[in-house]
Amino acid sequence: MMVAALESGSVIDHIPTDKLFTIAQLLELENFKEEVVIANNLDSQIMTRKGLIKIAGKFFSEAEINKLAVVCPNIRLTVIKDYQVVEKRQVTLPDTLTNIVKCANPVCITNNEPMKTVFYRMDTQTLKCRYCGKEQKLKDIKLK
Repeated sequence: MMVAALESGSVIDHIPTDKLFTIAQLLELENFKEEVVIANNLDSQIMTRKGLIKIAGKFFSEAEINKLAVVCPNIRLTVIKDYQVVEKRQVTLPDTLTNIVKCANPVCITNNEPMKTVFYRMDTQTLKCRYCGKEQKLKDIKLK
């Protein structure tokens, strides 16, 4: 596969193949004006098969990275400037998520008052609402 080198931007790698298009939709890549490369079902020594997204001119904020981590923990993010890798990091779910996840409890105050949600990571697959204590599995969460 021949893809031009990225002058400046970000590469999201090691995306599970079943999550690739969820990530693309979350990032609203269909509206992005710069070059975007989306590749799926690539060979991977770690995952057998993986997805990859290259985005020219895009550098992620910590809030955007946290949103990606909720949908797809353990992806790899590479930042490139002037054709050089300047940062490579494993994206992990943070201990606290603010205003990213919607609480599944319909009577939670965050669903009935104009306020930010706060969730704590209980383990690698479970979040807990700060206000009502409702625990949610990552596979079942809804983003705000």
